Amino acid sequence: MDENVVETPLFAITAAAELAGMHPQTLRQYDRIGLVSPTRTAGKSRRYSMRDIIQLREVARLGAEGISLEGIRRILELENEVTSLRQRVRDLETALADELIKRPGGRVFAAGAEGDVISLRAGARIRRRNAVVLWQPPQLED
Repeated sequence: MDENVVETPLFAITAAAELAGMHPQTLRQYDRIGLVSPTRTAGKSRRYSMRDIIQLREVARLGAEGISLEGIRRILELENEVTSLRQRVRDLETALADELIKRPGGRVFAAGAEGDVISLRAGARIRRRNAVVLWQPPQLED
């Protein structure tokens, strides 16, 4: 499903409650405690997106498993953070790919043995030391 469609606030509280299988008063309570926060219209009416409906169904599922509302709130908070971070990673990957396309043959970087940054040409590899070091415990004198 298109991300914009999922995030678009479409449903009034009665429609959202029906889609989520809940009473509208339950949705109002969840909004008050921050479980699911719908968008507000200019007239302050709640408008729920498909994402909100999915979260409401998740609240119902977790509640049926015996998880407290505070526990559910924390789970949803963490899931939303993961979703946000995944989007940020996708954005950064896109920006990096765009930058690499703009600058063919540009420089890339690697970490040196001491943690320093080493600039390399694209396709080059860092030379690693391959020395073998033997360690022997010190001899204790009697």
